[in-house]
Amino acid sequence: MKKTALFTLILWAFFFVSCNGDEAKPGKKNKLKGLSNQVILDWNQITLEALGGPTYQHSLLGAHIHAMTHIAMHDAINAISADYQMYAFNGTDSQADPVAAAASAAREVLAASFPDKQSMLDERFAQSVVGVKEGDSKTRGIALGKQAAQAVLALRANDGAFQDPIGPVNNPQEPGLYQVVPPFNFVFAPHWKTMKPFALESYDQFRSEPRPALNSTAYAQAFEEVKSVGKLNSTTRTAAQTFYAKFWYEFSEIGWNRVARSALVTKKLDLLETARLFALLNMALADSYTAGWDSKFHYDFWRPFTAIRAAETDGNNATVADPTWEPLMPTPPVQDYPSTHSALGNAGAAVLGEILGDKTSFTMTSTTSDPANVTRSFKSFSQAANENADSRVMVGIHFRFSCEAGQKLGDKVGNWTVKNHLLPLSAAK
Repeated sequence: MKKTALFTLILWAFFFVSCNGDEAKPGKKNKLKGLSNQVILDWNQITLEALGGPTYQHSLLGAHIHAMTHIAMHDAINAISADYQMYAFNGTDSQADPVAAAASAAREVLAASFPDKQSMLDERFAQSVVGVKEGDSKTRGIALGKQAAQAVLALRANDGAFQDPIGPVNNPQEPGLYQVVPPFNFVFAPHWKTMKPFALESYDQFRSEPRPALNSTAYAQAFEEVKSVGKLNSTTRTAAQTFYAKFWYEFSEIGWNRVARSALVTKKLDLLETARLFALLNMALADSYTAGWDSKFHYDFWRPFTAIRAAETDGNNATVADPTWEPLMPTPPVQDYPSTHSALGNAGAAVLGEILGDKTSFTMTSTTSDPANVTRSFKSFSQAANENADSRVMVGIHFRFSCEAGQKLGDKVGNWTVKNHLLPLSAAK
């Protein structure tokens, strides 16, 4: 063989090995790196709009829809150039446009969930892809997003999330058992106690430990605290406590998605990293409701409203009844123990802390802030979660031990979610 021919053959062999080796090489730079995360942030807000805005009433369904939407967006983007494990979708298309894929996935989930919002969703979709060049890549992206969404929807088909949430309650007179609190005459979403989880292995995987006994000192102490600081016209609750009590009163899935958006102002995650963060966050929030509902219905514990008015029946000489007692804010129509508001806060803080670092500063407002549009700043996610839990005592709707149990539950759900799902492919190997 001539030297020139041999040299050419070696060059071609080297080129072939190099190119194919680079394709399979672990840690190869993902072509999605550095892309703007705006489409994820936009559809996070559009999801809230599809639910009906901040005044919607079904918080559990709200968290459920957020989780499905963000999982679909993650899987659609990750299918283009994967850095993480998939959740529901196994397809790939390296030629698809990632913005079109993400927006298409979100639109598909939301349109399937709320057919009456199709027109609004189509309009938002058109706005999302206005900057995407027409052509094969955009067409592929739209198709890929639909496929990813359908995979998620198939997993959640017939899970009962959309059934009537209004459940009957027999108002038992036995001390310690849950009774309805005016103005409600029902218990909310009893079917959710066995809802299929997104991240957990079972709805009762992290069931809370038993609460303090009615005749215990711990119960009496928690009783006296909420009776004093949680009262409508309390003289022991400070103005600052009243402010943050109302600030955190909004639904947790609204608040903790806003926490994430606010934190990303300084953290600057790219498209795929942001998609993963919001998917994990909302899986943990949704499962905190399910795990919390399991414990709530298991223990069936009364709310402070009932406990304080009926204290003469609790068998504890250290508690004194107040038959006219009212909380600062209305009591949700579901059992007290544990506080799912506290659970969602800690679950959110656990996920965000693991990915962004707990000591992340952020500033945000709230839809229930009084006065409106006032911002509040935090130095860490755990600081925000602790204040979030404390707020439920300040508004008079939870005992302190219920909030503490909720925080423990949320820690477990959040840590489990981030350590068992959507793992980096390098770590998974």
